[in-house]
Amino acid sequence: MDTASAPAAEIDTGTDLDSGAGSGIGSGIGVGTATETELDYPFPRPSAVQIPPVYEKLRGECPVARVRLPSGDPGFVVSRYDDVRTVLADLRFSRAAMLEEGAPRLTAAPPMGGSLFTMDPPEHTRLRKLVSREFTARRVHNLRPRIQQMTDELLDRMEQLAPPVDLNPVFAFPLPVMVICELLGVPFEDRDRFRGWSDAFVSLTSHTPEEVMEQRMSMVQYLAELIQRKREEPSDDLMSALVSVHDEDGSRLSELELITMGITILVAGHETTVSMIGTCVLTLLRHPEHLAALRERPESIDQVVEELLRLNPIGDGGPFRITLEDVEIADTTIPRGSGVIAAVCSANQDTAKFGADTGAFDPSRPTASSHLAFGHGAHFCLGAALARAELQIALGTLFRRFPRLALAKDVNDLRMTTGMMVHALSGLPVTW
Repeated sequence: MDTASAPAAEIDTGTDLDSGAGSGIGSGIGVGTATETELDYPFPRPSAVQIPPVYEKLRGECPVARVRLPSGDPGFVVSRYDDVRTVLADLRFSRAAMLEEGAPRLTAAPPMGGSLFTMDPPEHTRLRKLVSREFTARRVHNLRPRIQQMTDELLDRMEQLAPPVDLNPVFAFPLPVMVICELLGVPFEDRDRFRGWSDAFVSLTSHTPEEVMEQRMSMVQYLAELIQRKREEPSDDLMSALVSVHDEDGSRLSELELITMGITILVAGHETTVSMIGTCVLTLLRHPEHLAALRERPESIDQVVEELLRLNPIGDGGPFRITLEDVEIADTTIPRGSGVIAAVCSANQDTAKFGADTGAFDPSRPTASSHLAFGHGAHFCLGAALARAELQIALGTLFRRFPRLALAKDVNDLRMTTGMMVHALSGLPVTW
């Protein structure tokens, strides 16, 4: 998040890291040494516009930190850019191992098998290759005019409202849902069901395991019925294409793979973009000089979006992995069978990669596009092109249509949702 207004020396981490009080990081702990006492993860966030400040301390003093996960299991958080890239790309850090009996869990609810999120190569390679045949850059490019049309329609309705209005329900939430419905061929009238499903799938502590499982089963049943309809009456949408896609040997996606892929695209494809639209709008509103520059040079939107992606994480941590063997990271040995969080949130503000003042919003930053917002390695986000297209169109059009758009609430009164892997502003009141 944008921390330009909170210099590092003024940020209160909520724990005294130098003394070790309440943190387990003592003054004698050196670089490359994991904390002996577990920190509670996720880490506290001081405000809606600051990522957990503890990450700055960890990058400098303890790049591999022991944590207590929301499930209660022990784990590790890796916080430096190069180390996070290693965790994301090195096959010794496994996703499939999350399904094994006795493996550390990120949350109390067990992970769902059969999806890209819980596979390693070669199974992951096969599934991703099949899906990539249809979820292509060309399909996203062809969808851009429709995204623009949906954006215009939502902003037409917003213009009829009396400000102030909460941007979330009128724009940030419906647009990504409409886009995913269009992409997959899901009836838009079912959109209200997505929020309950998605919130359960990305829950850390906000739902009980029973609530998570109930929502999962509801979504599985819905998608099984949708897939059957696409088999009987295929159309020009991604789900119909996935039902019929096959490789050179005639192999197709199984029923379970189709269902879990539908879940993956529905949840990851809209929940993350809802979050990003709100936080990106807030960042631009807090930096009128950069917003004015964007208005003067609307063609710079691509570069602006890359810096916004770097600065605004969709969560205060990152992807979860299990080590298949002892692995050394930053002079620290992480034992086999350990749960590891690759803190993309922290990596994207590592001064070693992005230069000084990484908490500041700087669209001219030359390294901004090196961010890890879409991951790295085999699990690089399939929907990266779609997310970029939505953000470019949504932000560019919003600020063109509403040149006087402004916050209708003090930034210190804004709040983030909590207890979720993907969080968003709980409200974003604006006026114009």
